[in-house]
Amino acid sequence: MRTHYPRTPHLPWSPGASSDDVRMTDLAALAGTEVVVTEKLDGENTTLYADGLHARSLDSAHHPSRTWVKALQARIGPRVPQGWRICGENMFARHSLAYDALESHFYGFSVWDGDRCLGWDETAGFLRSLGIPVPPVLWRGVFDAKALRALKVDTGRQEGYVVRPAASFPAAEFGRVVGKWVRPGHVVTGTHWMHAEVVENGLASAAALWAVRSGAPIDASALAAAVGADPARAAGPDAGAISAPTAPAPDAPDAPAALRTADALDALGLTGDHRLAGVLAALLHTTRRTALAPLLTDPVGMPLARRVADLVGLYPALHRPYPDEDRRAGLARMALAADLSVLHALSGALADTPGAREQVEWSALHAEEVREPEGLAEAFTDLGPEAAARCLAQAREAYAAGRISTAWEAVAATWRWRSGDFPRLVQLAGPSGSGKSTFGRGLPGVATYLSLDDLREARGSRADQGANGDVLREGLDRLDAALVPGATVVWDATSLNPHQRSLVHAVAHRRDALVTHAVAWIGEAELAARNGRREHPVPPQVLASQLHRFVPPYPGQAHRTWYIGTSGTVEDRA
Repeated sequence: MRTHYPRTPHLPWSPGASSDDVRMTDLAALAGTEVVVTEKLDGENTTLYADGLHARSLDSAHHPSRTWVKALQARIGPRVPQGWRICGENMFARHSLAYDALESHFYGFSVWDGDRCLGWDETAGFLRSLGIPVPPVLWRGVFDAKALRALKVDTGRQEGYVVRPAASFPAAEFGRVVGKWVRPGHVVTGTHWMHAEVVENGLASAAALWAVRSGAPIDASALAAAVGADPARAAGPDAGAISAPTAPAPDAPDAPAALRTADALDALGLTGDHRLAGVLAALLHTTRRTALAPLLTDPVGMPLARRVADLVGLYPALHRPYPDEDRRAGLARMALAADLSVLHALSGALADTPGAREQVEWSALHAEEVREPEGLAEAFTDLGPEAAARCLAQAREAYAAGRISTAWEAVAATWRWRSGDFPRLVQLAGPSGSGKSTFGRGLPGVATYLSLDDLREARGSRADQGANGDVLREGLDRLDAALVPGATVVWDATSLNPHQRSLVHAVAHRRDALVTHAVAWIGEAELAARNGRREHPVPPQVLASQLHRFVPPYPGQAHRTWYIGTSGTVEDRA
């Protein structure tokens, strides 16, 4: 069933309303509700369905500007549930405003299940899974007319903004809860855009990322450019850290691997961030994992960047023989860091011997049995955040070990941690200058802060590495004494590799502590710049050695993991 998109009324203070436009005269329905304010884009209102599309008019005829969005609908249509529709802006043709850095030629602003408009977060998540961006969010909060009136709009490049509830709402409420602000004189062309020559709006480099999410054919060079990869530095397994973004070479890093992986993911019906993560991992699989996440954080964000890096770190393990009796447990632990379907598709595409391909195929069969118990993540929502994190982590480990198979069993198996009466350990990890100490010292409620640098300084010099063994033993003894129920302790050391972290873990395990890895993961260039500004810089060769030895922990190697980016804040949690 085709549905005409309703006319959006103007907010009372909208200067672009004409005499025949509809205005909101009563804002009572928005009072006290959380709203989302998005940029109003100057495009053609378009609705996509599982089996077709139309512009605002249900019988809209063919127009050259609609060819691109028709191809998009053909790709995503099979993944749109029956009875659902996606409403958005077809941005292919220039109307009154010229755009030169769009993320896509189609932006979705609402998703409807029959007569119900999905909430904003559900809308954005569903659209992202299809490879459709949403308009920029300009403001979010409890409705405040004064705050919205104060929003600054660049009328030279923005048409206006739209206000809608953050929560779901029925179609009957549309005219009372959705309103727009439009710039004065927003139509400045003398000839209607449909009767003029089609001028295509420009795309940003990030459009290549959204194209991959939507299932489009892979343009490896455009994808490499979008993430700032330098093919010359990602040419081999021993390559160093990726440099700052440079002009991409004509041939992207391992384009054939990216194409093979895309084919494998398409065969599994995987799209959105799953497809993008797998393709990026294949494209950049020769880049060191340590360098990969910082390279990708700016274009795709830390959560996806970390997932790509973890895929690159984990896929070779599937090429090697593994004891079948331990394989399911190993895969269950891997699943905490990577989607197993994506991991096997990537590993299969990169397998270069018959033996390796056979191992991946055998592993994939075992992976079909790895299904986290339904409702496990929700089983501990009645607890405090730290008790919930502890219980969930313990339950997942019990599932990996084969001791539980249902959420009810998980609750029974974790009763001893439900009170939260256990010590808390935050173990910092990262090279010198990565910001881990600044982050750790800013944590609230810390009872004991153990810094190996401070212990060395107390012995005479923080730069003296000659007594590291004694300093470490002193630190571990102090840690053992500080981990008492209810106390939060921070362990501040580089903790670069699993062996170094294991010494601290042994003490934490003995004291039954909740262990949090706080991983400071930033790029080589930023590290070098920060090191030059530090009060106590380390020699460049020492910093280079630390980077070479740095093996960031994977999710699941502690009860929870925080990933700290260049911002100095937690940008991803696992």
